[in-house]
Amino acid sequence: MSRRRRTVLRIGLPAGGAAVVAFTVSLVIALTSAAAPAPASRPTLSPHPQAAPVRHVVTQLYSPFTGEPVRALKPVLAVKIDNIVTARPQTGLQSADIVYVEPVEGGLTRFFAVFSSHIPSAVGPVRSARETDLYLLAQFGHPGFAWSGATPHLVPFIERAPIADLYALQVNGYYRISSRVAPENLYANPRTLLKEAPTASKARDIGFRFGAQPAGGRATASYSVSYPAASYTFRWSAKAKRWLLWMDGAAATATEGGQLGGPTVIIQYVDISTSRFEEYGGRPPLAKSVGSGTAVILRNGRAYTVHWSRPKEDGGTTYTLPNGKRMLFAPGQVWVVLAPENHASFENAARV
Repeated sequence: MSRRRRTVLRIGLPAGGAAVVAFTVSLVIALTSAAAPAPASRPTLSPHPQAAPVRHVVTQLYSPFTGEPVRALKPVLAVKIDNIVTARPQTGLQSADIVYVEPVEGGLTRFFAVFSSHIPSAVGPVRSARETDLYLLAQFGHPGFAWSGATPHLVPFIERAPIADLYALQVNGYYRISSRVAPENLYANPRTLLKEAPTASKARDIGFRFGAQPAGGRATASYSVSYPAASYTFRWSAKAKRWLLWMDGAAATATEGGQLGGPTVIIQYVDISTSRFEEYGGRPPLAKSVGSGTAVILRNGRAYTVHWSRPKEDGGTTYTLPNGKRMLFAPGQVWVVLAPENHASFENAARV
């Protein structure tokens, strides 16, 4: 090989050839880039796809007896409570969802207290049942019923009624206190009674409706109901936001403190005839809560005249305003006073 050729191989291409190569490489890169654009980025897939979050909607429960929020609907316990002067003040009534006032013999009254939302540690004095109780009990389904006795002819009817029977001589939970004389010294622990009534049904709709105060009504400071040997006066307290109760002219108090009464009071005028079962040598009054009639409902310092209707024993009672709409109660304890629609007939019944 000649010396000149070895020099060319050692040095490489001349400057002009390098430029050509550089231009050619640039052109190839440009053409390649135009012909094959860079792929678009793809989303990264999780190897473990996540399920869509589940939204839990919490539905607030309200007591059908008081219209107040409750965590759950609980069993119903009805207790018959005495109301003569020596039985006052009573225990446990402040915790009741509903307190019924019913007439008994001698022109007196007794309480039929319904517990479900709140269960006190004590209630009393517990007294005997009457035929009126059977009609009240039927609307609650299969409630527990605490009673201390009844006329022998009535007892089989109570035992066959759709109730969880909590007769004082047959179940645990009753006791007597030393500060009172029999029969006004019999008390009970409702929590123990409910343990003795595992089949007691839970609170259900009995016709009450709660909500905003309806228009209308008449401003009322107090309202009174009289029986042959008992009187009730409910007076509105704006401070307490309740109708406070006076019985026989005296403030009705509770041993647990405070004055009896509630945000809603129903004065339900009913037919009061005589029971078919004798009591103390005569037939006591029978307040008929099944049927229809007129009622006065006290709420927020106003009185509303309504129509009440309860066609069936096992059904609830509807209270309807003159415009056809349901009367709405104030949330809280409800009092239902079974008042005589005809005083003359009730006077006769009381003397039978």
